[in-house]
Amino acid sequence: MITIKDIAKLAGVSPSTVSRVISGHPRISTETSLKVKQIMKELNYHPNMMAKSLVSKTTQTLGIMLPRPAEELFQNYFFGELLRGIITHATRNNYELLLSTETSSDDELQAISRLVHGRRVDGILLLGSKRDDPIITFLEEEKFPFVLIGRSETHPNAPMVDNDNVQTAYDATQHLIAQGHTRIGFVSGPPDVTLSHDRMHGYRKALDESGLTANNDWIVEGEFLQESGFRAMSLFMSLPDRPTAIVVIDDNVAFGVLRALAELGYQVPEDISVVSFNNIALSELASPPLSSIDIGTYQLGYTAVQVLLKILGNEPLAQNPVIIPHRLIVRESSLYLKANPSLS
Repeated sequence: MITIKDIAKLAGVSPSTVSRVISGHPRISTETSLKVKQIMKELNYHPNMMAKSLVSKTTQTLGIMLPRPAEELFQNYFFGELLRGIITHATRNNYELLLSTETSSDDELQAISRLVHGRRVDGILLLGSKRDDPIITFLEEEKFPFVLIGRSETHPNAPMVDNDNVQTAYDATQHLIAQGHTRIGFVSGPPDVTLSHDRMHGYRKALDESGLTANNDWIVEGEFLQESGFRAMSLFMSLPDRPTAIVVIDDNVAFGVLRALAELGYQVPEDISVVSFNNIALSELASPPLSSIDIGTYQLGYTAVQVLLKILGNEPLAQNPVIIPHRLIVRESSLYLKANPSLS
């Protein structure tokens, strides 16, 4: 059996140097690192990560707490892009990832407890937060390294990577107001999710500043699923006084909105305009192409890992929360420039 000592002898370095190469230690020169790795490759040597963890008291693994059952989660393309950012930076730094998802808040807390008390991961990434989140309370009490992708109202000092979601919704709503709309609805997410609360705030703020009223009949809460968008539009378009434009919490939900409008015989944007969030790749391919707020989804995940690795390295955080910038991508679904008095 090939050992670290064998690799060290062939490379002309000490066993401790080989160990540092394996762990990616920054003080090892590129020349030495390449030489050792080449010998490891030629001898088909793979380090015993379990033994390494026992010595270093680290696992080189990050835990990811997914915010809903996996069968629902992966219906939303946003999370695929978020995970792509996480995976890219984690693997570049030689970290494995362990994903966990549960169906209830109690189960989520138990899963996090098992990860922490079992020392199965070095740190945890939370992909979203409820308005009063017991998981964050638990992690802070345990003094266990974590980063929240999102915002916590009750734990303002928790390490966070987020967008300014009040401003994102404000910008989306202002875009519709600038198009001449005065009857603007909102398709929201679950009311206990901070993201839903923040975007609702931005929507109401934009209406208020423009002297418009947020009609409660034009506001629907649901899940981050296409079915929620479909149900919302079935309700809205049956109203005698319907909205002429809609802000939608998420692109995936907006696809359900577009499908419902098509089945009901309405045209977008001629009969109703639509703006949503996340700017996933399919937004441009929707019919019509979907106006959407690009929130830098990949960068959210990538940056969250950067912040967590700084925490694990006991490095000070230059800022908290880290806010990822956003921009509105205007496409056909909200751009109706013909004179149309009915859309006012």
